[in-house]
Amino acid sequence: MLKPALPIRTGRLTLRAYTPADLDALHAIHRLPQVTRYLYWEPRDRDQTRQALEKKISETALLEEGQSLTLAVELTATGELLGDALLIWHSHSQRAGEIGYVLHPDHHGKGYATEAARVMLELGFEHLNLHRIVGRLDARNEASARVLEKLGMRREAHFLDNEIVKGEWTSEIVYAILRREWHPQR
Repeated sequence: MLKPALPIRTGRLTLRAYTPADLDALHAIHRLPQVTRYLYWEPRDRDQTRQALEKKISETALLEEGQSLTLAVELTATGELLGDALLIWHSHSQRAGEIGYVLHPDHHGKGYATEAARVMLELGFEHLNLHRIVGRLDARNEASARVLEKLGMRREAHFLDNEIVKGEWTSEIVYAILRREWHPQR
């Protein structure tokens, strides 16, 4: 089980629970085609964003496998919502999880995704006692691959045309890191 003490602060970021007040800022992210290009969903209208936000608000703890912990990522200096980071608990018996992140394109290339994802790895390994954490991405998403590599994750698989997403065959790359590999990075 994992119910982190929030907020969590890093050098530049604050990771916290979502609130209803985040609707406008979240919609500014979810409405952009460049944000959803490599995701399973299309750009969202305000009502769709509100539904997504309600789900995110409820995802503040991992009480059983199959659940997600989704945290709002904001720039500490300004309080601006940059996007979110998540940790999915896939299996209790296999001690397996997955990380992910979605940030507004204005904040790409500044190391924020790496900084936020590092927190999610720490939560998974140090607090949920996971053995293995993966990151999955559309094979065309080179920027996300660089984030996972910066975290010390290794590319383990490249599945060619393994899913139909938004009407087209897409390929998926899987990165992973083990708990014993994580400690040296700290």
